Amino acid sequence: MRIATLFLAVFLVLPHALFAATAGKVSNMTGEALIKAADSTKYLPLKKGQKVEEGQWLKTGKKGWIELTLTDGSKFTIANNSELEVTSFISGADKKEGSFTLTQGKLRASVVKLAGQQTDIKVKSRTAVAGIRGTEFLMLAEGPANVFFGNEGAVRVSGSGEDVASPLLPGTMTQNTRKSVPLEPVKVEQGTPLAQAKNAFEAATAAMPPAEWSSADNLSSIIARWNINYGHYLADSGKHDASLQVFQIALDLTKDAEIRADARMERGAVYSRFLNNSESALAEYLLVIEEYPKLKQSEIALYLVGQTLFDLGFKSQAKSRFNEYVRKYPDGKNRSNVDTMLNLLKNEK
Repeated sequence: MRIATLFLAVFLVLPHALFAATAGKVSNMTGEALIKAADSTKYLPLKKGQKVEEGQWLKTGKKGWIELTLTDGSKFTIANNSELEVTSFISGADKKEGSFTLTQGKLRASVVKLAGQQTDIKVKSRTAVAGIRGTEFLMLAEGPANVFFGNEGAVRVSGSGEDVASPLLPGTMTQNTRKSVPLEPVKVEQGTPLAQAKNAFEAATAAMPPAEWSSADNLSSIIARWNINYGHYLADSGKHDASLQVFQIALDLTKDAEIRADARMERGAVYSRFLNNSESALAEYLLVIEEYPKLKQSEIALYLVGQTLFDLGFKSQAKSRFNEYVRKYPDGKNRSNVDTMLNLLKNEK
């Protein structure tokens, strides 16, 4: 009895990692590649051939790259500046299921599906879930934004795990941010910036890592810039909510000030021109002035702030903003319009 009690006590005290199942092994790697246990905050150097267990985390540095081969032969290729949690993975003759979390970075998932085997693999980020049954796809997680490219089979992508949109098929892309319902997949047309982004993504997660990582590092900004044009197209097509989401994804994908300022200006235009929501438009223009005062977009935003305040009936505030425009941009492109408005407001205190 004492022996059984002692065994139970030891079992409860020992870390769970000692009993975790092996999910796969590191079949290839280059550069800075790290691993840590679920109950640890410290990453340690990873070695080629090292086993990876449920609950462990993999991380790559600026030029790091890891190929993880699961016990069933499926492969997860992790590009640079990425972090993946191997939450769980079990594969048997009749059933295979697993859960992986990409907290940041770029991943290619190639999941093997055997005849007669039920497959339920989920790859998550903080704000999206991809359900896989035997497919290959590319996944980018950047802050709250996510981008998915389909290569083989069909992938079910959702924001919350339940709001599944149309399947992601080969040659298409979908995206979302902040747990929103993913956008309808779009075809990746050859010769477009979106195809350029996918090619860079493919190279970063190929069987061998790229010789240099500049294209992969610029991936988020390439897609964000493409989103500015795509969101403009959606707005002109009457898909105003989708256009607002696309511009928000652009904002969340990149730190590039020019792209972010353009995204805010486009959101303001949708609110103003199509949705008759001057208050929301005003908020977007004010953010441009506050966050990007040295960019050319700030001049346009300041003029639009004055015009929007005028339209809302806040004439004294509008006059103040138009006078601010004259001080900051005496030769600005909207100077004649501003002078006209100031003439209308000359008696306004």
